[in-house]
Amino acid sequence: MNGLTSIGTVCGGHLRLKWLVALMLFIATLAALPIDTAYARPAPATGPASSTELTQARQLLHDGKYAEAYDLLSPMADANRGDPAFDYVFGRAALGSGHAEQAKELLQASLAAQPDSPPGHLALGRAYYALGRYAEAKIEFETVLRFDNLPPDLLSQVKIYNDAAMQSVEGGRRLTSFGYLETGIGEYNVHDTIGTQTFGGSDRRDTFYNLRVGGGLNYELDNGYALSGTLDYRFRYFDNNDSRDNSDLRWNMAGSRSFGDNNLAVGFRGRVSYRGNGNYRNDAGIYGDYLHRLDAANQLSFELLYSRRWFPGEPVVTWTRTTAQGTAGWIHSFMDGRASLTIDGRFGRYVSTTLPDGNSDLYGASATLDFAFSDTVDWGIYYWWEHNAYDMEALHFHPEALDNTILAQRNDNLHEAGTYLTWEFAPSWTLRPQVLWLHDKSNADIGFNYSSTEIFVNVRKSF
Repeated sequence: MNGLTSIGTVCGGHLRLKWLVALMLFIATLAALPIDTAYARPAPATGPASSTELTQARQLLHDGKYAEAYDLLSPMADANRGDPAFDYVFGRAALGSGHAEQAKELLQASLAAQPDSPPGHLALGRAYYALGRYAEAKIEFETVLRFDNLPPDLLSQVKIYNDAAMQSVEGGRRLTSFGYLETGIGEYNVHDTIGTQTFGGSDRRDTFYNLRVGGGLNYELDNGYALSGTLDYRFRYFDNNDSRDNSDLRWNMAGSRSFGDNNLAVGFRGRVSYRGNGNYRNDAGIYGDYLHRLDAANQLSFELLYSRRWFPGEPVVTWTRTTAQGTAGWIHSFMDGRASLTIDGRFGRYVSTTLPDGNSDLYGASATLDFAFSDTVDWGIYYWWEHNAYDMEALHFHPEALDNTILAQRNDNLHEAGTYLTWEFAPSWTLRPQVLWLHDKSNADIGFNYSSTEIFVNVRKSF
């Protein structure tokens, strides 16, 4: 019995040892095997991104999952540096997940390799916008988007462009749009001049109410081509029955081509203005406009315009004219993109006019200085001047001596200056106080000497 017991003990010990060895080998084997993907995420890839991974990242961007796309592509960034397709997708992912500075650098690198990419320019414009570099964002957006009749302030302009860029890049829409409705109250003050003295004397102050509505469309075609159009209707009602109400419809339609840092637009623009007593004044013309982005902070512009002004029906005044005009301008961004300076000069000629003074040479200049103090407050000031020199001598009332007439060539100097403040007090709602000063000075008839000031406050709703 003792022998049998010893044999059983030894056998049992060998069996336990075999099971222990087998268990240890099993554990070692499991440790050597890859981790089951059903229970753990695979180690991120660090090599060049495959087309499958970029496609997956694009789908995540389409679904609005920017952080997931960023996490997917981040480990591959070093290995794919310089690949324009990767830099563009990764740049959009970085922008959407809150890494605007990194997005700017990635999108700049992508555009350096593919400068004719409209989505790349729009995405880079959005990166500048996210960084608060509004003037640089506007310059970048305008290599692709062309909207007319925009508000005067930089902040409103770049928000319209950014919304359109987001519709295009993030929403995948060919047709983008913007709209607005604006209303307010103001005072119109005609100053005491030689003209007002002749027709009744002194200052006149009238209360008026504004209404403005409009918007724009842009349809993206292939290869950098696009079609765009805007409408802008303005109406002013005067509380004084002796003052005529004003209405003004401005329109624009154009085709454009984006190539590199440039944009060329050719189109038609016009204006229909109510002049009182059932009379209207029409302006319409064809234009070509070229923008060239020198760098992130500077842009040049050149425009040629040929237009006609006429009065349909049988109006009392029939001062028709044809205008040929050229304009060259420059916009400069400073204060880290929070401010902009825009200046331009123009020259041209009024021809085929029915004015007794004949044809006229024209030249002038304008300047706008704008500051975006914050994401919601913008202030600006502007000045516009034009000189008209007519060809023919004619009999005129001398403006400095009402009882004298002279034979002279008419020369006019037209001045316009103003300031504005824009405050976004709620999303898509802005308060807009403005002051506008007009001063027309002529060596000829008293009717061409005029001065006024407008002070008004509008509330604008953007769509």
